[in-house]
Amino acid sequence: MTFDDGRLAAELAEQAGTLLLGLRAEGGDPGDLRKAGDRLSHEFLTAELAARRPRDAVLSEEGRDDRARLSADRVWIVDPLDGTREFGEAGRSDWAVHVALWERGELTAGAVALPAQGQVLSTAAPPKVPTVNGDSGLGAELRIVVSRTRPPAFLERLHEETGVTLVPMGSAGAKAAAVMLGEVDAYVHAGGQYEWDSAAPAVVALAAGLHASRLDGSALRYNQPDPLLPDILVCPVVLAESLLEAIGAAGAHRPR
Repeated sequence: MTFDDGRLAAELAEQAGTLLLGLRAEGGDPGDLRKAGDRLSHEFLTAELAARRPRDAVLSEEGRDDRARLSADRVWIVDPLDGTREFGEAGRSDWAVHVALWERGELTAGAVALPAQGQVLSTAAPPKVPTVNGDSGLGAELRIVVSRTRPPAFLERLHEETGVTLVPMGSAGAKAAAVMLGEVDAYVHAGGQYEWDSAAPAVVALAAGLHASRLDGSALRYNQPDPLLPDILVCPVVLAESLLEAIGAAGAHRPR
């Protein structure tokens, strides 16, 4: 990885976001808009990566999974439009573009663009995460961002037991960004995600000095034969141990 890879990730994510904003401004049927957005961003990102990093493999949510990626040294993992549901809902800003680079076993660069929020968070210039007090324990002041459509049931139990505040939101990128920007304290998800959902958010969060792991505390692994990667925790390092213990005690399913 070079610094240029981080800058390229940020540039492409931002440019794809600009295209999506233009498409969204045209309006139309929400379902058609979502399909067109997925296609437009995917075609742009894959064409640009083919031209600018021709030797690299690409794993995209909207593309065919070329198994040659498993023997490649460098693989770009992209979600052309994360939060497709929110993209089709007028006025919502919790959707994103994800671009990440995997090299020889680990993520090394990436960017999360939040076009409707005018934000691009990347490893080229990691965000400065606000300081969090890790001594206060779990309680009503702790804000955990969760899926607005499928929040894990164990988090409802955690809310009932400790009083933590659950904040529903769309895109995984938007949720991870909310942690990086200090708008919430943690992002917890279980079920229904793939590598492209979390690769860019995870690498940017790690570059910013945050904790990012599976719900059992193990490392997030990418460019696997099966791209299913169903759970994630993103939070300040000082909160990780207590959150992992509380999530386990609340009955989170053991990660695969």
